[in-house]
Amino acid sequence: MRNVLLASALATLTALSGCSKQEPTTQPVAETTQPAAESPLVASLNGEWRSADDKSRDAYRHPQEALEFWGLAPGMTVLEVQPGAGWWSDILAPYANTTGGQYYATAADLANPELPEAAKQARQEFEARFAAKPEVYGSVQFVNFGAKSAPLPENTFDLALSARSFHGWMGSGLTDKFLKDLYGALKPGGILAIEQHRANPGTQDPKAPTGYVTEEYVIEQAQKAGFELVEKSEINANAKDTKDHPFGVWTLPPTKRTRPYSEGPDANDPNFDRTKYDAIGESDRMTLKFRKPATA
Repeated sequence: MRNVLLASALATLTALSGCSKQEPTTQPVAETTQPAAESPLVASLNGEWRSADDKSRDAYRHPQEALEFWGLAPGMTVLEVQPGAGWWSDILAPYANTTGGQYYATAADLANPELPEAAKQARQEFEARFAAKPEVYGSVQFVNFGAKSAPLPENTFDLALSARSFHGWMGSGLTDKFLKDLYGALKPGGILAIEQHRANPGTQDPKAPTGYVTEEYVIEQAQKAGFELVEKSEINANAKDTKDHPFGVWTLPPTKRTRPYSEGPDANDPNFDRTKYDAIGESDRMTLKFRKPATA
């Protein structure tokens, strides 16, 4: 009996000892989520090389939506026509550089013996701006473009962008030449992207003195040059733009003219009330996508 009681006591102690032992616990692993990588286009739009002023204009120019509409894609060879101060260049060149593409821009025609020294200097400064940051812009190429320029490199470009320059072609009587040049430069199936200040439907002044051009006229001229209209977009529409401004489209931001351009590019009237024009914002614009026929 004594042995039975002793065995029972030992069993109880063993059981209690097992219950008091703490089993190791596994701490739950916190889930970690990596932020989604920026697309190359978004990375270009957010690039530190773009000024705060340039980025503020994205609200009016919708660059991401417009470039996606036009079909910008990695590896493309892109031509920007008359880039001006380089607002689009700061998006397109870095994009091409990071996606295995190539960015070209038209520039003052150095082969023209009548080219003013000021134009030569402006081109030199524009080229230097990109050459100073090859890690951002890559190897930017420049091609002569002007009233007397030779044809552009033939069948070279996947996409050519003309942003708010069509009225300038009209004023200089160069619409036919420039559209012909672009048609020859695009690869078969290549895209001609046009953004332009949009006039109300009606008769078009061939010189476009206000900067506004009817959508019908632009389409007609592009089709006459051989392009096919692929699609229209209202991405850059602005219903607030009344298009009856005293100094044409240049009354609106970002130019904000307060005196006629004939008085000089810097002429300014400090008493001019800009309130309603600044409230309009940038102009109402057509956004058009044309294609060079694949069989061209």
